[in-house]
Amino acid sequence: MEMMLLEIIVGVLVLMLLLILLLIFLACKPWRFFFSSRSPTLKVGDLDRPLVSDDVESNELARNYDLEGACYQNEGPLHLSRPVGLVHKQRLPSTSAHLIQDVVSEPAEEISVDQTFKCIFPAEHLAEVQRHVRQEDQSHILGLSQENDPFQEFVPKVIIDQRSCLSLEVISGPSSGVRCSVQSTSSSRLPLTLGRVSSDLLLKDSEVSGKHAMINWNMDKKKWELVDMGSLNGTLLNSQPVNHPDSGSRHWGDPVELTNGDIITLGTTSNVYVHVTSKSENETPFGVGMASDPMALRRGGKKLAMEDVCYYQWPLPGIDQFGVFGICDGHGGVAAANSASKMLPEKVANILSDSLTRERVLSQCDASEVLRVAFSQTEASMNNYYEGCTATVLLVWANGDENFFAQCANLGDSACVMNVDGKQIKMTEDHRVTSYSERLRISEIGEPLKDGETRLCGLNLARMLGDKFLKQQDARFSSEPYISEAVHINQASGAFALLASDGFWDVISVKKAVQLVLQNLELLSTQTRERYSTDGENPAEKIANFLLSEARTLRTKDNTSIIFLDFDSKSRLSSCEPVS
Repeated sequence: MEMMLLEIIVGVLVLMLLLILLLIFLACKPWRFFFSSRSPTLKVGDLDRPLVSDDVESNELARNYDLEGACYQNEGPLHLSRPVGLVHKQRLPSTSAHLIQDVVSEPAEEISVDQTFKCIFPAEHLAEVQRHVRQEDQSHILGLSQENDPFQEFVPKVIIDQRSCLSLEVISGPSSGVRCSVQSTSSSRLPLTLGRVSSDLLLKDSEVSGKHAMINWNMDKKKWELVDMGSLNGTLLNSQPVNHPDSGSRHWGDPVELTNGDIITLGTTSNVYVHVTSKSENETPFGVGMASDPMALRRGGKKLAMEDVCYYQWPLPGIDQFGVFGICDGHGGVAAANSASKMLPEKVANILSDSLTRERVLSQCDASEVLRVAFSQTEASMNNYYEGCTATVLLVWANGDENFFAQCANLGDSACVMNVDGKQIKMTEDHRVTSYSERLRISEIGEPLKDGETRLCGLNLARMLGDKFLKQQDARFSSEPYISEAVHINQASGAFALLASDGFWDVISVKKAVQLVLQNLELLSTQTRERYSTDGENPAEKIANFLLSEARTLRTKDNTSIIFLDFDSKSRLSSCEPVS
């Protein structure tokens, strides 16, 4: 009996040992050493490949890479064995607790949705990771509650300058003749105060309170509103009181809308005439076309989040002769791209609001310092720890004789090219880790990349906005933009500019893109002005959509955004000959 019991115990122990060995075997995954792809090899002599090649046709482009996914090339220095068929770019999770799991170091293994950046972070930073993940998860949830569908159809963003100018003139009273004006876009000057002490419209009238009334721009209603600030003698609008019924309580009145021709009475004798002029049109002195597509069908029908944001603003608020055009391509989510696309125009406008800075740009024909400071301020203001984006900004300004200048700044791999007098001008620099210029920059800071190393912490970009956590871990990341020389454009040069995210340049070269544009412009020149005024279609928009359809036909696998600027659009249309 004791012998039988001993045999049962030994049998159970053997089974438990076998089970433990099986679990260890499954956890180690030894088969990955036999079936994993070979590591990529990098030939130093072939590193200096441009972001967009000038000497190859669209279907012969020497790269097919993704920002977050593995880097593949049809030809060139990087050769990565992979299975036959479509390779889908896997998006990084926006913000998730997976950020501290599955950190691996195999350079040839594809990043899947369950994985994060290919970087081993020190253990002492894990608590910080968890803390920021929780914070960003909460922000992400709040953001989703405001947006019904995170995969909603993408619409390119035109920052419409719906300006309204308010002019006030004191037409009676002790301060008769005093004037004041402000634009709705001048947020730094709003609200406008009317009163006897330290006010924007200063009235030397004893019946007027120190801070008597206030005028502000209501962004939701697109209207100017007047508010009595608890004045002692009240405020009238067209002889009707707008102050609080209990004038002695010093309570503020309710906002009331102002319209052109209104008369504001402060006290009994000071009457202020209101003049409102609106400029809601967003007319540019040249053709502008924008087109974007998440290219979800390129993933076999799988929904693909749109992480590109393209935008333009002409003119900048209060600066009629300047405008910005830009594309931000996000990774790890769209939050960083949204933030950058909002901040960059604001920063540029704030810098150029200084008259001395503006005059220096116009006299020297150089805005490099403006762009550099705007990028620096944007990076400092962004609070994106685990999301980042590329940024390409083209600043365009006009001089007195209706000629233009254009200057570009960029981080990442969204590119801009111009064609002036038949000459192609590259306005951006490639900031992928595989580019020669980036490897040279990285080596100069004392931490050169190893042979065959094509990523930093899982990203194939070395410069971007955001990604604050990665920049804290690796000093080789940078947010210092490349800034081009300023390009002079005259209306007789037939100039145009093309900005696009990497989804476009993955499948179409610069040479092919310029050829497609020229073919469409030639076709445009054979049409009549009446045709375009009848169908209501913007010719530049038509070209942008045509280029987008070409990228779709060539089966790009990434979000694609395009901005096309035709600086000679008006002369092209004016030279059209009627067709009978």
